Amino acid sequence: MRRQCFIISYDRDRQDWHSRRFGATGCRWFRPHNRKAFMSMEITFSKLSGAGNDFIVIDNRARTVTLTAAQIRALCTRRTGIGADGLILIEPSERFDFSMNYHNADGLLGSMCGNGGRCAVYFAHAIGIAASPEGAYAFEANGNRYDAWVTGHESVRLRMLAPEEFRSGLEIDGMTCHSVNTGSPHAIIYTSDIEQADVTDTGRAIRHMTDLFPGGTNVNFIEITSPDSLSVRTFERGVEDETLACGTGAVAAALMSHRLGKITGTTVHVRVRSGEILEIGFSENMEEVFLKGPAKIVYRGSVIVD
Repeated sequence: MRRQCFIISYDRDRQDWHSRRFGATGCRWFRPHNRKAFMSMEITFSKLSGAGNDFIVIDNRARTVTLTAAQIRALCTRRTGIGADGLILIEPSERFDFSMNYHNADGLLGSMCGNGGRCAVYFAHAIGIAASPEGAYAFEANGNRYDAWVTGHESVRLRMLAPEEFRSGLEIDGMTCHSVNTGSPHAIIYTSDIEQADVTDTGRAIRHMTDLFPGGTNVNFIEITSPDSLSVRTFERGVEDETLACGTGAVAAALMSHRLGKITGTTVHVRVRSGEILEIGFSENMEEVFLKGPAKIVYRGSVIVD
């Protein structure tokens, strides 16, 4: 049997991987067919929390970071990765201050994430991206423009899109369900005791009812706590579990509750699962909608991605 030995090394001058093969006839250098098999990259990231919704945020203005869905899923997996509800790449924009490229924890491109948008703005503020003279940031996500303001230490106010596709009175397994799209699709169920809501099992079942919600939906369980406040728990599509907060879900809960007459005011305080409060403000015609709440950098670090 003829035996050969390979030594894999990186040529810094050529900036390429090479193998040195030893055999009976001596040795020679050659370039491996699958260079990526021997390559990995170190990525600097920040971990941010928006009222308990947590995100891996990466400054990719130089466009040096390219991640596959599997790599993003691994980074967002708790205990074995960094752990997060989603991953955000801050990238350049030809028209605005920056672009927010958002992926769900499953690694796939996501629809709009309200708390993610607020965290993206706070991160942009922290790394020195300049706001307008009026203190506003304009960024794009999924082809839409969003405006936001850093209103104080670890606090961001975000202008949302006007809601679409209001539906009321859907009967699902003996429950009355409502739905609205606030940048992401949301189903809404009211309960008198939110602590007893079966968020995981019922939420997962409704999330996959594509006959009613093409593409799936997020599912929110809501308890009205006063004429201008409510509590919400959300099963998030793409995370496939209950999260500690959901910005577009909080907006959906406030707007639908006002539309149904369950909330009287146009400023609604929404308590999310983390215990944090999000403030939803809107005009009577719901053309102007704002999401305000905490956004903070939890820590910074670097990670090796294979």
